[in-house]
Amino acid sequence: MGLALWVRGRWPAQREWPRKIVHIGTGPVVLIAWAVQVDRWIALPVAASVTLLAALNHRIRVLPAVEDVDRHSYGTVAYGLAITLLAWWFWPAQAAAMAVGVMVMALGDGLAGLVGPAVRSPSWSVMGQRKSLAGTLAMALVSLLTLLLARMITGTGPELWTLPALALVATGLEQVAVAGIDNLSVPLSVSWLWVQLGGAG
Repeated sequence: MGLALWVRGRWPAQREWPRKIVHIGTGPVVLIAWAVQVDRWIALPVAASVTLLAALNHRIRVLPAVEDVDRHSYGTVAYGLAITLLAWWFWPAQAAAMAVGVMVMALGDGLAGLVGPAVRSPSWSVMGQRKSLAGTLAMALVSLLTLLLARMITGTGPELWTLPALALVATGLEQVAVAGIDNLSVPLSVSWLWVQLGGAG
C-alpha cells in the first residue's frame, strides 16, 4: 500500500498504476499464508475483514489510490470477495487451488492492465470496456506461465496439456470486466477448474 501511495504521488496522471500495484501485491500474500500454514480460522476473518474495508473504501475513499480510476468499478471489492470465498471453499485442504486462482488474477490481470495501455496494439470494446491485443496476450501468457509453475512446483493439478485451455478460460473471462466482475469470475473459475480437472493440492 505504501508503494501504491508513493507511485500515485510520483505519477499522478497514471491513475491505474497504484491500483494495479495493490492488485498484483495481494497475490503473494496467499503464497506466504500457505508457506507458514496460516490456520483457516485466521485466514477467513482476515479475508472477510479486508473485503469489508475495501467496500468501505470504495464508498468513502479513505485510500483514494486504490479506487481513483477513470471508470466505475467494484473490482477491488470483488477481488476481496473472491479471496474470501476461495478461503472458505479451499483453505487449507486445497490451498494450491486457491493459490492458482488468486495468482492468475493478480499477475495475469494485473500485468494486462499495465501492458495494455502502455503498448500500442489493436483494440476493441467488450460491453463498453476497452480491451487490447497487447493486454489480452499478456493475460494469456502470464496466466499460462503461472499455471505451469504451480503445476511443476506442487506436483498437483490438471494434466499439463489442459493448462493452455485453462489459461484461455481465464483470458476469456477477463474480457468481460464490467464493473470489475472479472476480479470475481477469473479466480473462482480458475480455482474450481483446477480442482475439477485434477488438482487436489
